[in-house]
Amino acid sequence: MHQNISKIQEQIAPLRQSINDHLLYRSVSGVEDLRIFMQFHVYAVWDFMSLLKALQIRLTGVSIPWFPVGDPQTRQLINQIVAGEEADINELGEIKSHFEMYLDAMEQCGADTAPVLDFLRRLQQGESLAEACLAAGVPAAARRFMEFTFQLTAQPKIHETAAAFTFGREDLIPGMFIAMVRDLNSAGNGSISKLHYYLQRHIEVDGDEHSHLALSMTEKLCHGDARNWEEATAAAARALEMRKLLWDAALEEIKGRQAKPTQSL
Repeated sequence: MHQNISKIQEQIAPLRQSINDHLLYRSVSGVEDLRIFMQFHVYAVWDFMSLLKALQIRLTGVSIPWFPVGDPQTRQLINQIVAGEEADINELGEIKSHFEMYLDAMEQCGADTAPVLDFLRRLQQGESLAEACLAAGVPAAARRFMEFTFQLTAQPKIHETAAAFTFGREDLIPGMFIAMVRDLNSAGNGSISKLHYYLQRHIEVDGDEHSHLALSMTEKLCHGDARNWEEATAAAARALEMRKLLWDAALEEIKGRQAKPTQSL
């Protein structure tokens, strides 16, 4: 592994650990809490695809007439990741993106998909990110999370975008949380089987093959330039900070629900 990649990993290790140890994971005690988690997390799942597509647009040939763009190995890396994220196989053998799988999982467990679907519809109709978030009732922390991504992808320093993608990924969800989802699914006779499959599948793909591909991509884009590596490190750290803030907001919402007195009949 490139020594500068190791340096980034060392510098962001405390942030990653704070996310892996976040109280949010231990506070989800049932399906109602899980629904709240998903209603925050879904925006990170969608944002992840937008970040990936920003890299594909910049690093591969997607215009007509077509021309080869950039480094062939980097093109291969990003296209492999896109194929795995945008056209994977769900638990029924159907081809779906990971975001679509997540929406299916939300619907299965009774999480409210109306806000995120309204948000996407408004974006498709030409509303700005801020306008769509406000009108659809997107949580403020999710709005700030996505604003960071779109600000990042709008600037020319592609190595910063790659670093945020590489080090702020979905492999941050710890195994203990996946085990909790598995147990809840068993207790509920498969009522959250789609979420359990999504988590397993996403971590298998994102935490193994795609992780190695992304590290290689970031290394190539920094070109051995010390300033690029510094900027990549800062972008990676900021991406993790935004993730922690999103988790903080979801935890606050869950605690608020848990604090409400149970109505008696």
